Amino acid sequence: MISRNKTITYFVLLVLSCIVDAKPANLLSLQAAIDRAVQDNPSLAQIQARSEALAAIPSQVGTLPDPVISFNALNLPVNSFDLAQENMTQMQGGISQDIPFPGKLSLREQAASYQAEAATYDVAEARLRLVRDVKKAWWAHFYLDRALEIIILNQNLLRQFVEIASTKYAVGEGLQQDVLLAQLELSKLLDTEIRLTGAINTTKAQLNALLDQPANHLFSLPEETKESLPVLQTQSRLFAQAKDYRAILASRRKSINAAQSRLELAKKDFFPDFKVGAFYSGRMDTPSGQERADLLSLKLSMTVPIFAASKQAKAVDQRQSELMQQRYALKDQWNNVRAEISTAYSDFHQTKDQVVLFKQGIIPQARQTVASMLAGYQVNKVDFLNLVRSQITLYNYETQYWKALTEANQALAQLTAVVGKEEIYE
Repeated sequence: MISRNKTITYFVLLVLSCIVDAKPANLLSLQAAIDRAVQDNPSLAQIQARSEALAAIPSQVGTLPDPVISFNALNLPVNSFDLAQENMTQMQGGISQDIPFPGKLSLREQAASYQAEAATYDVAEARLRLVRDVKKAWWAHFYLDRALEIIILNQNLLRQFVEIASTKYAVGEGLQQDVLLAQLELSKLLDTEIRLTGAINTTKAQLNALLDQPANHLFSLPEETKESLPVLQTQSRLFAQAKDYRAILASRRKSINAAQSRLELAKKDFFPDFKVGAFYSGRMDTPSGQERADLLSLKLSMTVPIFAASKQAKAVDQRQSELMQQRYALKDQWNNVRAEISTAYSDFHQTKDQVVLFKQGIIPQARQTVASMLAGYQVNKVDFLNLVRSQITLYNYETQYWKALTEANQALAQLTAVVGKEEIYE
């Protein structure tokens, strides 16, 4: 009998251990969400494909045009079509080649290479933005989950308050309005639960879209996460890092280089392009048997830019304006980057201070207040309305704590994206 009880006990403990250790198959950690998005997001894949397409252009535009092979019948008499009838009748074969003015091909290839490099940085920028969006959506979902847990916990507490108030009212020690008040606050929490559930479904759909999954794909987030927040580097150091690492700034610089190459190419268009060719003409012997010598023709032609004032000069003006546009775009982007860093930096420190205040000061004090008022109410030393208010206040503070923690991590995600690297901590 003892042996059987030990076996049953061991079996129960084994089952409980499996339950505790088991992890849901659809549990989505923050890092797993980031990895999946980077691998599967179609928007990022689209930008990557564009970058690969642009990378194939430089060698095309830097190569000479294809040569032209020609076959001709020259001076063929139409009355007889006899190749030997006329002295100048020839069967000709030749080859010709267009040759741009020296330096044009290399400038075309250079401009395309710079544009391809800019596209590579665009991919890195898109990846940064995607990771930022995933982090923000994940943390928004995490906050809503925690808020819903707090709502459900407070619903259970208010139900206990209703029972206490009802019991006291039944024995003549309480008021009916206390019961009604508790029921009203419970109904408000039920309404909040409905709204939170809807918000969770919306956020889940947004996160699924970033992960290239169906909008109704089911997953769950971990119930716990790291609550400590890092110490950031100074703003001036973050500015310096962004200047070196931010992908969109590097892309703008490459676009400036491409525009400069196009300007130099436009200036080269004042010079002519060439076309060379060689043609061999074979002639038939005369009807009397006299031999006719074959002929060799060489050809050299060039373009003449006689409309330079209205064509080439205007092209130079266009390329100069495009170069200035790219320079202004870089300057404007740099101003935006610094503004984004300052905003995210300020948001992070503000919410971090709130997290510390709520966790170390406000919430512990609010919990002590609720416990004291509940004990006082049970012995008729505290008004029921004040008890309910203290519990609702605690609920609000706990919700605000998770909201502040979420906003701090979202600001951190934003700051990482605008700086362009993860190493932004002291």
